[in-house]
Amino acid sequence: MEKLASDYGYFGIFLISFIGSVSIIIPIPYTIVLYLMGTVLDPVFIAIAGGLGSGLGETFGYLLGYFGRAIISEEKQRKIDFMLKIFRRYGSIMVFLFALTPLPDDLLFIPLGIMRYNFIKVFIPCILGKIMMGFILAMGGRLSINIIRSILGEGGGWWTTIIMMVLLALIIIVMLRVDWEKIFTQYIEKREKE
Repeated sequence: MEKLASDYGYFGIFLISFIGSVSIIIPIPYTIVLYLMGTVLDPVFIAIAGGLGSGLGETFGYLLGYFGRAIISEEKQRKIDFMLKIFRRYGSIMVFLFALTPLPDDLLFIPLGIMRYNFIKVFIPCILGKIMMGFILAMGGRLSINIIRSILGEGGGWWTTIIMMVLLALIIIVMLRVDWEKIFTQYIEKREKE
């Protein structure tokens, strides 16, 4: 991956970020490339190329959830729709935070697709969060590559993949099992009493 980024520059970073974000089951550590390329390329352009690539890649998870909704029963869809009312208030902030941090985005984007949450309210905060994350990584690479390598060494591996798959499965199961209509109704009733 680092060779692709070195050979193709910012376009290579865009491609690696896109491919890394499209991958749902097996995480591709494109963020390492952003970090390493920060030592040789302009961090601002790395952030833009990486942010656009990974933001576009994350839409795959959203679309997977969006079209996957067709296999969910109408009763479950109705319960999920109540969860959407909660996301209308804080959804864009959550998307931005998931995009900015190393939290696995698909844990949020697939459920948002299932809920048919407004695509623009997912896409724009995602792009902004990914650009900011890319800038932080690239600048971090530029300023501290040797220190970080000496402290952390190389990491990741299969444990990351297994944990991400388990968390994704749990979130989807909770989303389908929880009676969101009941929770939302109780929340509204509690707010009206106050």
